[in-house]
Amino acid sequence: MIRVLLAACAFCVLGVAAMAEGATLTVSGEGQVAAAPDMAVIRLSVAEEDVSAKVAMREVAAAAAQVLARLDAFDIADKDRQTSQLTLDPIWEGRGSSLKAPRVARYAARTEVVVRVRDLDVLGQLLDAVLEDGANGFGGLQFSVADPQPLEDAARKAAVADAMRTAKLLAEAAGVTLGPVMNMSLNGGGRPSPVMARMEMASDAGIPVAAGEVGYSATVTMVFDISE
Repeated sequence: MIRVLLAACAFCVLGVAAMAEGATLTVSGEGQVAAAPDMAVIRLSVAEEDVSAKVAMREVAAAAAQVLARLDAFDIADKDRQTSQLTLDPIWEGRGSSLKAPRVARYAARTEVVVRVRDLDVLGQLLDAVLEDGANGFGGLQFSVADPQPLEDAARKAAVADAMRTAKLLAEAAGVTLGPVMNMSLNGGGRPSPVMARMEMASDAGIPVAAGEVGYSATVTMVFDISE
């Protein structure tokens, strides 16, 4: 019986030692950086209606040509503009009515162009001008940077530094020794987001536009070896 108990105790000690050798600490870190944008992406559209499909498309084409000519005047390069949508849809009357048969009353034509504006100083003036030229739809404005790679890399480095700081803090508080990194993973991030800071007007004329800053973030998970 004594031999059995001693063997069992020896097994317990070996088991604890094995667990201690494989002990790890898992932490997450987040990094954020912000910078002033140097580019804006806008969506402009022209929509017209007429009883004639041909006339509706012709009116849209004429207004769109004026908008594109205005982009030329603002030195918007061909690579920074793209027609993203061109549609022609019938507008019905009498649908759901039992008194008369449905019929096409008019036609709605629409085109949309996506524009990258690299000179933010003229953004407000450009928006004002294209509205005068016939653009009657505005699908949104998004600020960004032309080369996000340095900002994304800085956010990732900051995330690693944050995770390592947390790991050292926890290891010190727990009275254990922090060992090497056993595993590390990058969890999403990288997409630009608006930051409500350093708000500046992009133009003294035309539509007022606040450029602000764009932020990039990254999150990492790191697994450290720990020992007593």
